[in-house]
Amino acid sequence: MPLYMDIHTVDSDNFTVEDVVKAHMQDLAIQEKFGVIQIKYWVNVEAKTLFCLMEGPSKEACNMVHKESHGNTACNIIEVFDDEFNLYLGEGKSVNDLAHTVSGELDTGYRSLLLLNYIDLSGKYSHYVNEVKRQIKKYNGMPVLEAGDDIMASFIYSSSAILCAQAIGNILKTIPDPFEFSLALVSGRPVDEVGKTLFEETKKKAKYLCMLGLNMPMFIDEDTASLARKELQPPSIRAEEFREVKNDEFDFLFILCGIVENHLSDPDFNRDKLARALGLSKSQAYRKIKAIAGIAPNQLIREIRLRKAIQTIKRGGKTMAEIAFSHGFNSPTYFTRSFRNRFGIQPGQYARISVK
Repeated sequence: MPLYMDIHTVDSDNFTVEDVVKAHMQDLAIQEKFGVIQIKYWVNVEAKTLFCLMEGPSKEACNMVHKESHGNTACNIIEVFDDEFNLYLGEGKSVNDLAHTVSGELDTGYRSLLLLNYIDLSGKYSHYVNEVKRQIKKYNGMPVLEAGDDIMASFIYSSSAILCAQAIGNILKTIPDPFEFSLALVSGRPVDEVGKTLFEETKKKAKYLCMLGLNMPMFIDEDTASLARKELQPPSIRAEEFREVKNDEFDFLFILCGIVENHLSDPDFNRDKLARALGLSKSQAYRKIKAIAGIAPNQLIREIRLRKAIQTIKRGGKTMAEIAFSHGFNSPTYFTRSFRNRFGIQPGQYARISVK
């Protein structure tokens, strides 16, 4: 049967683990009626959220178990897959289906995700990427993604994710040019109140932070910093190492990067059109973009185009002319010049290095 995971948010000042245990026992009592098997659940008392993992014939059947047993239906239910679930949440143990960490604490289900995006412009530094993987293992991270120039890992403890990011940054900053990277640390819930995949909003935050430019200070979101401060041995978060992004900045970041992505192939899309699309004056747009990205609007547009172009080059299968036009450059010559000015080599050279 398919595997599903849901989220419940509780609007009560008296929310306790004991309440959830009682509701779970009520679910177990009637689950057979709907062909559902409850497997495991995670509770975060502070955030008043809980997540249930179950097998069932459909989302509706899973929700009917909750509805009939205690009336607390899910805010959202998504289908998950064994391989993906085990990478993000498979560590730990359960006591009567209630999730605990390996050390025996309640497992809230929340995870800190580390996303590293790198560009090896010479093809000589793959051994550093292997060192990054060793650091992830050293700090008890679980690798969940390695695709193209991206590496993502999941951490139960935010403090471990921060220490790992600091170690990775110290290693990669010793590499001479031409090697660039960006790194984002973001924490969040396995299931959001909207969405269809595990850690959908959290992964989106990490992706867009890494889009803001390479060789900038590493990014950390407000939730990761806050969670780390509550742990037993919180690491120091130095301003020169991390740029902390507040929760209320992400709404603007999502809109900003979404607009640029939607106009990626339009060579006439510039800072003026971006400001209009944002509903801001040119000066307002400049200030807001500069504050969150550290670069001017036109530079941000060009940076995202070139970063996306690099990904396309690495995948192979397209000519430089096709890549130029599909990423908003009005001629292959202009694309080549922009690429060389930004990265120091011709796009064709990078293709020979990166495409295998």
